[in-house]
Amino acid sequence: MPLSRTQRILASAVSMLVLGAFPGVTAAAPSGERQPADSVLARVHTAGRVKDAGNMLEYSWPGVYFEGRVRGTGVGVVLNDSAADYDVQVDGATVATLVTPGATTHWIRGLKSGVHTVRLVKRNDSPWSTSSFGGFVAVPGGAVLSRPAARSRQIEFIGDSLTVGYGNLSSSRDCNEDQLRRSTDADVSYGALTARRLGADYQINAYSGLGMVRNYNGGSPEVTYRTFYDRALLNVPGDVWRNPGTWRPGLVVVHLGTNDFSTPVNAGEPWTPDSLVAAYRNAYSAFLQKLRTRYGPGTTIVAVGAGQFAGHVQQVVREGIDAGDSRLRYWFLDDTGLDFLGCHWHYSAHDDRLVADRLTAFVNGLPIRW
Repeated sequence: MPLSRTQRILASAVSMLVLGAFPGVTAAAPSGERQPADSVLARVHTAGRVKDAGNMLEYSWPGVYFEGRVRGTGVGVVLNDSAADYDVQVDGATVATLVTPGATTHWIRGLKSGVHTVRLVKRNDSPWSTSSFGGFVAVPGGAVLSRPAARSRQIEFIGDSLTVGYGNLSSSRDCNEDQLRRSTDADVSYGALTARRLGADYQINAYSGLGMVRNYNGGSPEVTYRTFYDRALLNVPGDVWRNPGTWRPGLVVVHLGTNDFSTPVNAGEPWTPDSLVAAYRNAYSAFLQKLRTRYGPGTTIVAVGAGQFAGHVQQVVREGIDAGDSRLRYWFLDDTGLDFLGCHWHYSAHDDRLVADRLTAFVNGLPIRW
């Protein structure tokens, strides 16, 4: 019999997007050219999970972004990343897309003389690899200026491939690996869109294919999403992200469960349908408590329910509220009007916009302590 829509969501831990840079505007140079003289973190604004490695910042999660200010007619972007892809935006407009750039300084030239804001964003998830950013550098006669101010609002998005933006720019549900890599963009995922509409800095801590207790089709049973949540570098066992004290989200949105329940339990898995539900609820409750302990009583936590796992999330939230968590909320994700035209029946860019519309409206009705 035909599979349901959720059963056709093929979650993957390998989501990369490949697009060419704008011609005539950019150029690449060896990575040693014009390295920043002082701390990278001192000159850029970022809200993502990064580790300071001296003259480079290291990171793994999708959607990590860096923002800076320069004066002059161009800017260089120092990178070392052969796995992920990036957009470079100047004054709010995308001027280049860098395809697995490797170790390089990528130059944006021909800008109007003056002060410009520049933003670099990691488009996709590459959890098997560590990405490195070495800062923005100025062209001769220009200067790197003080970094932009942090936004007063912060949102953390926790999820799987639907939160990554897996294949959301695809023109077809049927994608091979190369097409998937060319059509994933976390910067237009529902999380990034929601944060921008609310004027917030954000983290997209999402990992394709993983669930709360069971991964897609029962794969890789030795790990779950919770195995990786605490990390900055996903490919480094035991790694722990150290919050520098600047990450205090007023809102955390959790959207996990599609991979747990989108496929039938296979022979040999340690679950029955009932025991899977019980384990999911217990783990979800413990994960929410972990978030509450980490961020304190003032943070609003929204648990997203959708499809066949919606009732389980709703029950977990109800129990949490009954236990005294007054800033825990349940949100049912209404998929009316979604076309699921992304790769392998994931959200399309159209769907990400609709979900962002609905989530933004819901969040605007909450008494959040920004």
